[in-house]
Amino acid sequence: MFDKILIANRGEIALRVVRACREMGIASVAVHSTVDADAMHVRMADEAICIGPPSSALSYLSFPAIISACEITGAQAIHPGYGFLSENAAFVQALEDHELTFIGPTAEHIRMMGDKITAKDTMKALGVPCVPGSDGGVPTLEDARRVAEEIGYPVIIKATAGGGGRGMKVAKSAAEIERAFQTARSESKAAFGNDEVYIEKYLTTPRHIEIQVFGDGKGKAVHLAERDCSLQRRHQKVLEEAPGPVITPELRDRIGKVCADAVAKINYIGAGTIEFLFENDEFYFIEMNTRLQVEHPVTEAIFGVDLVREQIRVAAGLPMSFGQEDLSIRGHAIEVRINAERLPNFSPCPGTITQYHAPGGLGVRMDSALYDGYRIPSNYDSLIAKLIVHGRDRPEALSRLARALGELIVDGVDTTIPLFHALLQEPAILSGDYNIHWLEHWLEQNLQQA
Repeated sequence: MFDKILIANRGEIALRVVRACREMGIASVAVHSTVDADAMHVRMADEAICIGPPSSALSYLSFPAIISACEITGAQAIHPGYGFLSENAAFVQALEDHELTFIGPTAEHIRMMGDKITAKDTMKALGVPCVPGSDGGVPTLEDARRVAEEIGYPVIIKATAGGGGRGMKVAKSAAEIERAFQTARSESKAAFGNDEVYIEKYLTTPRHIEIQVFGDGKGKAVHLAERDCSLQRRHQKVLEEAPGPVITPELRDRIGKVCADAVAKINYIGAGTIEFLFENDEFYFIEMNTRLQVEHPVTEAIFGVDLVREQIRVAAGLPMSFGQEDLSIRGHAIEVRINAERLPNFSPCPGTITQYHAPGGLGVRMDSALYDGYRIPSNYDSLIAKLIVHGRDRPEALSRLARALGELIVDGVDTTIPLFHALLQEPAILSGDYNIHWLEHWLEQNLQQA
């Protein structure tokens, strides 16, 4: 087992890893930019080291700065959290070259799943159901028109190197294909330095269902059921729950086994998430995230496992502490992402926290690095907290979420907390009858008019 782990991240996820290390008796090292010197993860870690100025490119994304921090502190392994360098194959290779352990999958698997076309081809070969679409990239407008006619409109054009909703455009008819194709390519070039795109059938009312998988890197893997992440705004998740409200035990077992078998066959190591669009009781693969997800706490809640602890164990060469037969769902969990944003336009709202009070009680977990007097910098993502609740069933989890939101106090900046108060009054949310388009339609009719 490792003696010391460096956490190459910030905010609530860095604090989450610090806590796991402390429970395991492993020393933790926090890295931080100059603007994060007073951050909670810096205060809570056993050691802390400044790695650069506020710019992510010169601090949290700097290979030399992070590797130097390992050498200075004697850290043997790096946990990347999510975002930043968590899916950067070149970074993983650089760590290997310096005889440091990356707590996550191999560089090969990150590359394989980082390119959407390669990922789709790989998953199709492994028996994972995929959305009908182009066989590889679509280089010209004429090719785009041909593929769209073959699979039928509407279609969605996506960047092969994309993520987070960038480089994605929908064409509902032949009249829209040229604009969608050119816009997707230009956005992809600007965001990722790669203008290659591919085309898929656009499903009209799907849900976003993701399967949590975990592998030991030696041919053994399990699935930890699904999360429903259908409440989204501009392809960004807002609320996640597990298990999915519309997924039956039969569907869960079927797709879970397919996913676990797929990652076992490629000797995948650590946590991963296989994401699907789900419509008419059918799953369609869209991508695999080769890292810990923001929403991992809802899976931890219903299975009673610590995914970060398990990541550290397998990275150290230990066997997984559970098998598929040990995993059974207990109750229902919901997570809401709380951002420092001003409604109704969701514009970032950095500033100083004048008062913070976290909710508590049975079945309530607050993952946050906030404290009274903390100044939220303008340099990074606006996510400042995740409120997770767990109940014996979905109605109890919803009631617990409403109660916890009522206790939560975050003063000094605008947040998205009012959004969740409003959503919990909606019949569609209470019944679970929503899809990936529901929230944006609701915002147009409600919040945007407020």
